[in-house]
Parts: sequence; structure tokens; C-alpha cells
Amino acid sequence: MTTVSPMDTAPLPPSEPITSPGTGIANLPNQRHKIVAKNGANFTLMVCGESGVGKTTFVNTLFTSTIKEPKNLNKRRTKAPSKTVQIQITRAELEEKMFKVKLTIIDTPGFGDYVNNRHGWIPIVDFLDDQHENYMRQEQQPCRKGVVDMRVHVCLYFVKPTGHTLSPLDVEVMKRLGSRVNLIPVIAKADTLTPSDLAKFKQNIRDVISAQNIQCYSSPIESDDETTTKRNVNIMAAMPFSVIGSTQDVITADGRKVKGREYSWGVAEVENDDHCDFRKLRSLLIRTHMLDLITTTEENHYENYRQIQMETRKFGDPRAEKDENAKFAEEEEMLRKNFTEKVKSEETRFRQWEQQLLSERDRLHKELESQSEKVKELQFEVESYYNQRDSPRNIRK
Repeated sequence: MTTVSPMDTAPLPPSEPITSPGTGIANLPNQRHKIVAKNGANFTLMVCGESGVGKTTFVNTLFTSTIKEPKNLNKRRTKAPSKTVQIQITRAELEEKMFKVKLTIIDTPGFGDYVNNRHGWIPIVDFLDDQHENYMRQEQQPCRKGVVDMRVHVCLYFVKPTGHTLSPLDVEVMKRLGSRVNLIPVIAKADTLTPSDLAKFKQNIRDVISAQNIQCYSSPIESDDETTTKRNVNIMAAMPFSVIGSTQDVITADGRKVKGREYSWGVAEVENDDHCDFRKLRSLLIRTHMLDLITTTEENHYENYRQIQMETRKFGDPRAEKDENAKFAEEEEMLRKNFTEKVKSEETRFRQWEQQLLSERDRLHKELESQSEKVKELQFEVESYYNQRDSPRNIRK
């Protein structure tokens, strides 16, 4: 006797009919959106500038959380300052509306803090090149799962609000960073300048960037949406961006609670376009152009590095070791120049001595010849005298 299970007798549920028109190719963006929303994103931000310009405060203000702990100024004398520029990495994971971003902040403590800042950019440039090199080496492996990507997507270079123009150190560093990473110049502590001085300072920086051919990040302007195009034009017109960093809430004169800094003359608001360009910079970095920053790093800067390396070495070969004493190249050149000059001066002195000796030798030879001639004359006179004396005529007499 066979038993029939309820599952065998139960009718199958009717299948949902596919009534959407077309083949369904238009759903591919939705599938891509689900994958990206599930995997999240990686974003690496580098902040570069002298100490005290507000890099840590800006990062915490940008992401509205304490990503980097501020320095304790009371303990600044307990540890001797480092003699070189350091690379400090801070990692955090941010989540908003069920979307996660793995954030990496690269700081450069010690940059520009010394009397002699020559070659102070070498650790920063080496770090950027090392990240491209590490990613390229991982791509060449047979198994590429779990690739660690530490390539820097954007570098914010903080300029001190001097009100004049870029310093020679700023120009040298920005030249080298612009060819390796998406470089965005930022004027720190914009609340220390008047609006007229700030506008003049911005124009001076633009003139130096143009004259020195410094490569800065330029976001795509044109778009199908006219509103988006206007927004992009408005954002790029504000470069270099002037920012005010503050994590404290203050009360304005009209009773509003805002992020800003309170002074005797009023409140400098962080998110007020009349006071600074913080909202425009935040929109550029996060809300509107984060994907373009990541894509530009992948397609431009990384590909340029990869192309140069593949043209100069064979597949699988390690990168040529850099000169360990690169920062002493100038001193070495000066020593070599001084040594060459001393050798040349000694050679000139020896040639002068040689000429003097030759001149003295010629003089002595001439004097010797003259003395020899005199001796010969005297000998001839003596011989003549003796000949005359010993002649027969003189003997008979």
C-alpha cells in the first residue's frame, strides 16, 4: 500500500507572469546598485600641510564624528620631535542609510615643521608610489582575491592663511603631488582673513598654479542636467577652497545653533557659503564627486604609474631601489663642486709654479751661457797672453 504525501497532492502555486516589456537589460543598473550597496566602498583621503593649520579638526568636521583624536598640547614637550616626516594612518567605517564606507585617513605629521624643509616631501611621494606599486604587484599574482587597496584617492593640501601667495615649499610639493594623486588646495582657517583679502589670496594662488603648471583636480563640468552643470561650475569656481573647521556648537545672534567659532564680533559659521567654502568642498569630496575621484585615481594616476613601470622593467621584476640618500643629493653635489673647485685651484697653482720654475730655469740657462761665454773669452785672453809671452821674439829679447 502506497501512501501519498500532502505535498504530492497539493497543487503547485501559480508562477508570476513576466509582464515587463523588453528583455530586461534596463535592470542592470539596479543590479549594480544592489551589489555596490552590499559591498560598500573604500575611500582614502590624505591631508597634507604644516602643523597647526587644522587638518584634524577639518576631518572630524567633514565626517561629523571624531575620526582623529586631537593632539594634547599639554604633552607636546614630553616627546622629542621626529627628525623626518611621518606617515600616520587612521581607519574608520562610516554608515549612512545602510551604506558602509571604509574610510582611511592619511596624515603627514612633521611636514613643514623644520627650519630646513628641503626634501621633506620625499616620504609623502614615496608613500604614494608604494601604494601604486603594492596594488600592481597584487594584480600580477595568480590569485587576486582579498586585494588590499591603499591607493590615495584625493589629497587635500592645506595652505597657511598668510594672505600673500604660495611659499616655495608649497610649489615644490604641489608639483610632485599633482602628478600622482588628485590634488585639491585648501586655504586653512579662512576666518582669519577678511573677504577682500581672501579673494585676493585665492587669485594669487590661482596665478601661481597656472604659472607653475601645477596639476590640480578638475571635476567634470558638463552634464545632461542643467542644474548639475551649474552646481559643478559653482564648485570648481571656488577652488582653492577656503574652510573653517570646528566641532563645537555655537549660538548665533538670531538664536540658531550651528557649527562654528564664536568671536567678539560674531560667529564664523562652518556651513555658511558667505563665510567659507566648506559645503562646496564637502559636496565635491562626498556627495557628488567621490566616485569620480576613485575612477580618476584608477584610470589616470594608477595607469600612468603602471605604464611607466611596465615600459622600464620586465614583467615580475621588482622596482628599482631608490637612492637612500636622495635628500642628501644637494649636499653631495655641493661637496663634489667644492672638491672640483679646490682641485682646479691647486692645478692652477701648480701650473703657475711650473711656469715660474721654467722661467727660472731659462733665466739660469741664459745666465750660465753668458757666464760660459765670459769664461771662454777669459780663457782666450789668457791663452793669447801666454802665447805672446812664450813667442821666440820675446825670448831673444
